[in-house]
Amino acid sequence: MRARDVVASAVQNTFRSKLRASLTVIAIFIGAFTLTMTSAIGAGISNFIDSQVGAIGAPGVLAVTPAPENDAAVDSPAVYDPERATGGASIDGPPGFTAVGMNEDDLDRIADVPGITLVTPMVTLPVDSIAAAGSERYELSLDLASGAFVPDLAAGAAVADVDERQLQLPADYLEPLGFADAEAAIGQSVTLGVTDAVGEPHEVDAVVVGVINAGLLSIGAEGNQALADAALAAQRTGMTGEAAPVYLATNASIDPASTPEQIAAIKADLLDAGFQGMTVADQIGAFKTVIDVVTGVLNAFAVIALLAAGFGIVNTLLMSVQERTREIGLMKAMGMRAGKVFGLFSMEAVFIGLLGSALGAGVAIATGLIAAPLLAEGLFSELPGLEIVRFEPLSVATIVLIVMAIAFAAGTLPARRAARQHPIDALRYE
Repeated sequence: MRARDVVASAVQNTFRSKLRASLTVIAIFIGAFTLTMTSAIGAGISNFIDSQVGAIGAPGVLAVTPAPENDAAVDSPAVYDPERATGGASIDGPPGFTAVGMNEDDLDRIADVPGITLVTPMVTLPVDSIAAAGSERYELSLDLASGAFVPDLAAGAAVADVDERQLQLPADYLEPLGFADAEAAIGQSVTLGVTDAVGEPHEVDAVVVGVINAGLLSIGAEGNQALADAALAAQRTGMTGEAAPVYLATNASIDPASTPEQIAAIKADLLDAGFQGMTVADQIGAFKTVIDVVTGVLNAFAVIALLAAGFGIVNTLLMSVQERTREIGLMKAMGMRAGKVFGLFSMEAVFIGLLGSALGAGVAIATGLIAAPLLAEGLFSELPGLEIVRFEPLSVATIVLIVMAIAFAAGTLPARRAARQHPIDALRYE
């Protein structure tokens, strides 16, 4: 019997007992469906985290902050050190704002670390509120735009280094400020409220040039240098003397092609200098770890279902071997070798696995494609860009192959039993 005949015979023999075979296929279907869906959900959420949290940093950038003074600082308040930078009324906060951070000398020390090419401090501008023509005032957090951030823009463009005061506005401000949509906000003027050193209010106008999509983590509004200068000038009205600027964090640029070993060396040098650096991968690692753990647990339940289905395959084929004992004896008496008999019953198991996994994966994909748009418009409407299920061809193919491998392993015992039948004893079987 040729290999093609073995396959054809296995397919034909699979449904001799239609009810028994169908129940086994359904059991495999459930496991494959669950495994495909959980894998797609994990891929979709991971992709969303990558795209959304990726906005907090660009490739080749380390977010640098002061390192804890000692291990105890992780679990308890740090001991006050008068030598460390503290900020009062500075470009990093409104009047009365106090924080422990980094000063200009710290930035110079960071810049001296081998491998760092540029240091760009993160600056929060002293803006209290925002309003558009005819709208109420709303609180606003405004940062000085940095090349280290990669905003996901719904419309418009990033702010530019020009004399015009420009602003990137978060999408959730559109409706409160009276804009119909993101495109309608582009080019419109808004008024920012700033409180000076003696508590007097000031107004600074700016033009909206871009609208940032809402996401898992919003980076807030961003302004260009011209807007920063105007806001800082308004804040310093009535201020006596000069306050040294204090920065809570800074971005350190490195070669985007740096290897993990080189990045680790730069981090070690920063730590020796009293700072800690984190890449984008470090910052999103905790999020992805949680997603991976949840997906792994769900996949474990699916695998348990597949293992249960494997026992169903064993039972189905053992009964088939028993029912076809005389047939096996006849095949062996006519010259069919034990290897061919083993292959025949193993192929039946593989075919059952292929049928159940293909149906499970196919129904999962169809369900996901139908449900995803409905969920995006309903339950997950507050998370634009979330693709709750993401079916990757390689992942689906891997699931089908894994299920077929489980089916083959499950069919090994019945196939061996059939292959070891002695033709004379089999022909005498009643």
